[in-house]
Amino acid sequence: MLKTNMGNIVLELYPEKAPLTVDNFLKYVKKGQYNGTIFHRVIDNFMIQGGGFDKDMKQRPTGHTIQNEAKNGLKNERYTLAMARLPDPHSASAQFFINVNDNASLDYPGRDGWGYCVFGKVIQGMDVVDKIKAVPTADAGMYQNVPVAPVIIESANITK
Repeated sequence: MLKTNMGNIVLELYPEKAPLTVDNFLKYVKKGQYNGTIFHRVIDNFMIQGGGFDKDMKQRPTGHTIQNEAKNGLKNERYTLAMARLPDPHSASAQFFINVNDNASLDYPGRDGWGYCVFGKVIQGMDVVDKIKAVPTADAGMYQNVPVAPVIIESANITK
């Protein structure tokens, strides 16, 4: 569960479809990596991205990158959870995003032959996701689409 300053988001993960990705995400949750981070990139009708920066836009250190598991049959549909990455398809580490629209262009194989790995979905708190996607954004230094008022992930916890 992601406890944010705008409400709670409960996630269901798919370890059978994306075992490396789910394991990686859960390691960061257990380490407390996401506690105090923000949704630093919010684009209405696209996605909300978090897990990498604190409210002062300082990037959190991350571990190793993981193999892209986007070829798992899951689609980047509204309210699904996926790994953010750089242009290198195997560059995902800690940052994730929640799709706020159906984003077929992000599905495997995508424009780069890989796509973005879906590894879960929101099962409670869709209203919170909808509130977050609608916040005002602006540029913050070299970053774009940053919420004017920080949307903070106060804590990330594993619930069964």
